[in-house]
Amino acid sequence: MYKRNKQTKPRHDYCADRKGSAQSTGRYRGLKSVEGSTALIHYSSITEVAGLIEARALSPVELTQLLLDRIASLDDSLHSYATVMAESAAEAAATAEREILAGNYRGPLHGVPVAVKDLCYTKGVPTMGGLAVLADFAPEFDATVVARLREAGAVLLGKLNLTEGAFGGYHRDFAIPVNPWNADWWPGASSSGSGVATAAGLCYASLGSDTGGSIRFPSLANGIVGLKPTYGRVSRHGVLALADSLDHVGPMTRRSADAAIVFEAIAGFDERESSSLPDPVLSMAEELAKGVRGVVIGYDQRYATEMVDPELVAAIGQALADLEREGAVVREIDLPAFTDELSDAWFKICAKEACTAHRANFPLRADEYGAFFRGILEMGSSVSDAEYAAATQLRNDFSSAFTAALATVDALASPAGGKTFALEREQQYGNADDLQELFDNIQMQFTVPADFAGIPAISLPCGVSREGFPLTIQFMGKHLSEAVLCRIGHAYEEITEWHMRHPPV
Repeated sequence: MYKRNKQTKPRHDYCADRKGSAQSTGRYRGLKSVEGSTALIHYSSITEVAGLIEARALSPVELTQLLLDRIASLDDSLHSYATVMAESAAEAAATAEREILAGNYRGPLHGVPVAVKDLCYTKGVPTMGGLAVLADFAPEFDATVVARLREAGAVLLGKLNLTEGAFGGYHRDFAIPVNPWNADWWPGASSSGSGVATAAGLCYASLGSDTGGSIRFPSLANGIVGLKPTYGRVSRHGVLALADSLDHVGPMTRRSADAAIVFEAIAGFDERESSSLPDPVLSMAEELAKGVRGVVIGYDQRYATEMVDPELVAAIGQALADLEREGAVVREIDLPAFTDELSDAWFKICAKEACTAHRANFPLRADEYGAFFRGILEMGSSVSDAEYAAATQLRNDFSSAFTAALATVDALASPAGGKTFALEREQQYGNADDLQELFDNIQMQFTVPADFAGIPAISLPCGVSREGFPLTIQFMGKHLSEAVLCRIGHAYEEITEWHMRHPPV
């Protein structure tokens, strides 16, 4: 049913009768009845569309068709989707509509169109991970996060493109997602398709994964919100691994409140995942209502400004001043330095664990891997057990010191990985030398600490550069403090309008 192809266009499954399969019951008032303009409803928040769906003013069937049409119209140039699940999305929307009309409303994701990074297993639908060796792999079950989205009533539009194996470069069999703000700018890695689709209004939320910053980098590049949860807070069962001890799955949205909604739906214990945490998940809506009065935000002047563009430093400073006016307390703290040795430790850990994750295909099918990721796996195979142990000890020592400093505050403010930048598309298909410019520009000292320590982090827009691309602030929190981070993001969005900017597509 599915054919391996050059990913210049997304795969469309079940497309023969898209128009005919998405017929409304006629018992919703429909898009035309929604007060105000519906021209930009694709940029509305989940909270907004959920309220309309629950009130029967907006049909899930019509809304899903609107987004499928938007994907068909725009994604040939944006390349965010690897697979569009048009027929199954229409069926899920019709089911949601029937359930809601029967009085069985499940909550704020019911009938809302979303998408997931193509690392997440979807039963009977390709899960390729940006890898040619998995181009024909169709899992026999849904990942836990996909199952939980379905249980919440969400409509799954499809699977989103990413870098090969969720590292830094792309395989030539797959298209590189295009930053909707400017086609010349880096779209973020590795959850680039998730960032592009969410920013461009091709879904209301997406799932990404973060091993060294891959929820937060595409969020900053595309001007959206990215929430990396606590390690083990969201199950990775049925999610293709990059590095088992570093991988996190989390939501990417256009609002902090939307990230909270998706997080609450996908978080929680999963007996099938060995690192899954048993802690109950809070009611995020109740937490958001608490605001930020009395919340203590740490800020390390050296860490947050050293080698950081002054324009970004100023935007973050203004964001903190805005939060102070809402009652937050900003306190200077001292963090341990993130050294080149720690950066090398991350690469060693990640590369060696990637070798373990790919042992079924590498080195047996090494020639089917792209130049960059093949080089990473070769590097990982050369990392000795002693080197891995030493790198892990460095990680643990740093994480202990970092979390000890963070224990004195409720959250830590910093850049989320710098700013986006121009990057030739051809380079992103290349080897380590071709991608050196990428690693010279991204600032992993702001992303890796949360992955090393397994603590949550949220990134969100806080300004706009002279060139017109989004500027982003990050808040890192204590273990299991996702609710606090979403509270901060939501409170900031309540008094600013950066989240209201959308790309010109």
